[in-house]
Amino acid sequence: MDSNSQRESLSAAFSETAEGVVVNVRAQPRSSRPGIDGVTGGALKVRIRAAPVDGKANRELVETLAEAFGIPKSRVSFKGGETSKTKRLLLAGMGLAECLRAAGCK
Repeated sequence: MDSNSQRESLSAAFSETAEGVVVNVRAQPRSSRPGIDGVTGGALKVRIRAAPVDGKANRELVETLAEAFGIPKSRVSFKGGETSKTKRLLLAGMGLAECLRAAGCK
């Protein structure tokens, strides 16, 4: 995939707001390898090790996103979908260009 296609695919998962950037996430719990694994269906695919029990997967998801985007966990919060595989999370204080760079798009 060339960088323009990659950027368009990634930008479909992000939307800029006055608070920061809202990212659509497709969580994949019980993964052997945690981390961001591209974009699927307009959402950032994030692999996490934890099972979706007692909020463990959501906590690991917040930690994974905070680490990937280089921000404190306190700046990552849910905007919707806490009990769904497809979630919306706010990366507070970030701009769209900054998010795309952190996601690996120049």
